[in-house]
Amino acid sequence: MPRVPKVILLIESSRASGRALLRGIADYSRHHGPWSFSWEPGGLEKAQPLLETGDADGIILRDTEQAEEIVAYGLPTVVVGHRNTEIPGMVNVGTDSEGIGRLGAEHLLGCGFKHFAFCGYEKTSLENTTWSDIRREYFCQRIRAAGFENPPQYKLSMSGRDWSKDWRPLAHWLKALPKPVGVMACNDDCGQRVMEVCRLTGQTVPDLVGVVGTDNDEVVCGLTDPPMSSVAINFERAGYDAAHALNGLMRQSYTVPPRITAAAAHVVARRSTDFVAAEDLHLAKALRFIRDQARRGGVSVDAVAGFAGLSRRMLENRFRKLLGRSVLDEIRRVRTDQIAQLLVETDLPVAQIADLLGFADMRHIARYFRAGKEISPLAYRKTYGSLELGGWRSRNGDSFPQTGVVSPLTQS
Repeated sequence: MPRVPKVILLIESSRASGRALLRGIADYSRHHGPWSFSWEPGGLEKAQPLLETGDADGIILRDTEQAEEIVAYGLPTVVVGHRNTEIPGMVNVGTDSEGIGRLGAEHLLGCGFKHFAFCGYEKTSLENTTWSDIRREYFCQRIRAAGFENPPQYKLSMSGRDWSKDWRPLAHWLKALPKPVGVMACNDDCGQRVMEVCRLTGQTVPDLVGVVGTDNDEVVCGLTDPPMSSVAINFERAGYDAAHALNGLMRQSYTVPPRITAAAAHVVARRSTDFVAAEDLHLAKALRFIRDQARRGGVSVDAVAGFAGLSRRMLENRFRKLLGRSVLDEIRRVRTDQIAQLLVETDLPVAQIADLLGFADMRHIARYFRAGKEISPLAYRKTYGSLELGGWRSRNGDSFPQTGVVSPLTQS
């Protein structure tokens, strides 16, 4: 019998991202293993005996403060970035922080906000929050490109200080922002803090403050009131690719990339950003109508203008002045986002999605989607969809899948 590789997993499961990583790793083992796992979410102490006996063949771990000590054992290692910058000479897994920032900005822009802000984390001696800074950078870049002022930012402490005192400076910052304002948080925990302070200070969400987080942890997002919108990240795919990279390192049978990206898929919209340009009632009616009718297909600019109670010219002028895009651009954006959501969150065939959304046929929906996302529907599903819904599993265990998810990173 061939020897079964022993793999140590130092990945916590307290958050949805960790559980998704573990699901992806387990799935790879089922189809290209088997592997024997030693899972120690508590850290190095419990895994150290196995490391010292030399029985382990490889490791996948979070980049805790003990990461360099573990790497020193010289075993094939894949490091999942979170706290620090990537470790040279290792395969590093990071998030698409550039895409995350852009998606958060585009979501808030699509809601009709004209004022924007970003809440992230400050760097500490234990945590290098480069990922938070990069998300802010690309969020701000996209907001500026839309013609708005550079969004202000606030940085929360990650040092574990007394939150009963730390919330007051955040409250002061939020109160000073022009309203209504769309706020992007660097992750869901940060977004939950923002929404908690809004509740404590009577700043209604989403009427005064719209909030979008990152990671789409359904537990965290569901605990806020109202439920929080969030950027979904394909951690399960990243776990699968991390396992594939580790397999290549252990077998020395194929080349693996130095970096793996957990791709930003889409924004899961919840009530924390259910806002539509309330300052202009006609525009609000138009945006509501587009969102309600786009799924049924056939929504036209004339129909939107009629519902909003304006001439087509007047409505176009308001869209371009207040949102920086045309009515038709908004219809296409909403329709394309609806296609993307169905591709990622369901296993419906593309032909059925086309019929559901009122497209003539598969070719029509494919052209429409590619014009908005610069990728075909099937390629989008393969890149961002989950495994259970017929997404991305590589059928070739001896080469690295070329799907666009694995790419060079400049951040952790």
